[in-house]
Amino acid sequence: MSITPRAAARSILDAARGSLIGFAEVVPGISGGTVALIVGVYDTLIDGAGHLARGVARLVSDGLRGRGTAGARAHFGKVHWAAVLPIGIGMLAAILVGAALIAPLLDEHPTETRAVFFGLIVASLIVPIRMVGGRWKAHEYLIAAAGAAFAFLLTDIPRAPDQDPTFFVILISAAVAICALVLPGVSGSYLLLTVGMYAPTLAAVNDRDLAYLGTFILGAILGLGVFVSGLQWLLAKKRRVTLIVITGLMLGSLRALWPWQEDDGSVLPAESNWPIMIGLAVIGAVVILALIALERMLVARKLMSEDVVSDPSTDSIPTVGDSR
Repeated sequence: MSITPRAAARSILDAARGSLIGFAEVVPGISGGTVALIVGVYDTLIDGAGHLARGVARLVSDGLRGRGTAGARAHFGKVHWAAVLPIGIGMLAAILVGAALIAPLLDEHPTETRAVFFGLIVASLIVPIRMVGGRWKAHEYLIAAAGAAFAFLLTDIPRAPDQDPTFFVILISAAVAICALVLPGVSGSYLLLTVGMYAPTLAAVNDRDLAYLGTFILGAILGLGVFVSGLQWLLAKKRRVTLIVITGLMLGSLRALWPWQEDDGSVLPAESNWPIMIGLAVIGAVVILALIALERMLVARKLMSEDVVSDPSTDSIPTVGDSR
């Protein structure tokens, strides 16, 4: 089957969107789920992750019971591979590159880097707010505030010293971190940092430690299997309130990106270089606003792949648009 120029263009764009998510996952304080929202593939990834996790579970359980692979193949067949594969390839490539490039940048220029990302997240708040739509009610502001408070407290946890992790520590850390990947406003890298697992994981990526990475992937699959189905259900049945909570989480996560911090993550007052930091934050915000505008233009011209709907169960598949 020949690939049309439009399909090739969509694949390239999806790979680029995946690379942005991958870069975000390397940076403590930046949520890959947030970037997925910004570039318009959040529902696609949630849907694909849900089907992949359930497909793997069915493959194992049905295989042990001698029921064949029909159930697993049904789930795998529902994954929007035309979008998920380019996104996944872009993410993997960006994680490998980001581990080698972004981490040193954070070490050498932490204040400036955080300032740029601070502006990025501030501007990206427009995405979930726009997805919520309509006028917010008083209790919805309270819900968003609760989400912001939770994210603020989470990012205020003192960072643990780096570990020499065991198999089970890697497994559990990966399961928790991957949940943060699909939850905008919560940074998987930051969670790894708080438990002393960020540096060992980054080193494993750079050193191509296959045993470590294989264990991490196994933990990630387990975490997705437990977490994603619940999130899919919330997005389908309670979409508005879920997006409001996500908005709050993103707002609270800004604490992790405050430019002036101690090495242990404690916040410092603004320093004399604050005008430069504001300028860098504005640059970050402009980049995100430009990405949002570019995405809208490409979707309007049918050059960017559309998001697929979430399906919280295999029996009932409501569309996102029907679940407000």
